[in-house]
Amino acid sequence: MEIFRSLHYPNFRLHTIGQSLSLLGTWMQRIAISWLVYELTNSVFWLGFVSFISLLPSLVLSPFIGSFVDRRSKYRLVVWTQVLLMLQAGLLTLVVFVGWESVTWLCVLGFTQGVINAFDVLGRQALLSSLVDNRKDLPNAIALNSSVFNAARMVGPAIGGFLLSAYGELMCFFVNFLSFIPVLTTLSLMKVKEKPIILSKGSSHMQGLKDGFDYLKRSPHLASLIIIMTFSSLFVIPYTSLLPAVARDLFHGDEATFSWFESAAGLGAMIGAIRMASLKSGENLRYRVMFSALIMGVSLLLLAYSHFLPSAILSTVAVSFAMMMQNSSINTYIQTHSLPAFRARIMSYYVMAFQGIFPIGSLLTGAMAEAVGLKNALYIMGSIGVLISVCFYIYLRLHIQRKLFKIEYPQWRK
Repeated sequence: MEIFRSLHYPNFRLHTIGQSLSLLGTWMQRIAISWLVYELTNSVFWLGFVSFISLLPSLVLSPFIGSFVDRRSKYRLVVWTQVLLMLQAGLLTLVVFVGWESVTWLCVLGFTQGVINAFDVLGRQALLSSLVDNRKDLPNAIALNSSVFNAARMVGPAIGGFLLSAYGELMCFFVNFLSFIPVLTTLSLMKVKEKPIILSKGSSHMQGLKDGFDYLKRSPHLASLIIIMTFSSLFVIPYTSLLPAVARDLFHGDEATFSWFESAAGLGAMIGAIRMASLKSGENLRYRVMFSALIMGVSLLLLAYSHFLPSAILSTVAVSFAMMMQNSSINTYIQTHSLPAFRARIMSYYVMAFQGIFPIGSLLTGAMAEAVGLKNALYIMGSIGVLISVCFYIYLRLHIQRKLFKIEYPQWRK
């Protein structure tokens, strides 16, 4: 089928198989940690804080990692990050097994995982273009990669919710530890040929960072999308960190109810990723970003207004569908419109805007929910999502008018 055309490439197929199994364990661990934190603290602020600590390295390290990744084998980097993540999962399992679980331990291990993930995410994003031989199939590969991620996000919490209620957090952490075996196996079977990136002699990591920033300044079509991603990650996307509180406080649910919300979010994101995979080349991705931001904001307002569990779950599906459409469109646009020599560095700004700003947003929304109440916090976040869409629409209209003006009056060009 045309939608699965990227799977014809052996390396990408192996990558997809390994990731699909490993990510199931990752999502089981995530919901187990969220529920454990809420049980230990009974605080939405601490939910946001643990999320903040685990993703803080993406904010601090991502711009520097971009230059680091551009200089090294992405394949070897990904192999090492998977080994380290497996060790981190094993240590987390051991801590819970011996009864040492505490917010302090969860923060320390979350921060460690965040440092490793900062390298892993950027390495994987940069490696993706080497797994697909035909550049025309790269957008399809990006979308399918997102589909795998969100299919795991839908199925993983459902399995995790069952394991959590039946056997406790320990089983979720142990299953995640075992899930790294298939991903390391598939990585060992790959035969990746990476194209070397030639950098100027004597170029330091700091100079590489500066060159990437200068390239971004010269490319407003890329910079505007990084800005959209930043504001979404700060004010809208962190709604996911409030889902345990939504499940328990607004709908008087338990672990199973929380897993329904997580699975609903995964279902919406998977539908969005499949929709992206089915797009034909030539689609206006920036307008798709604008409409996705609007749907995300409106759906969050509906989630805040919901009085019944089914309507809240449907709203969660819609929010995540729009979130995936927005994020995947930005990812695809950057990967297909940036020069290869700068791709990892520009992707590092994307990762910083997405995963790096997200923890600050989680901390902010957690504090806001404590201050004004959970429902009011969701109303505020939804309103900001709508405002982001309106502002981006105004920017795009002004950008089009400037281009038309330069075409009609070329003498005004600098």
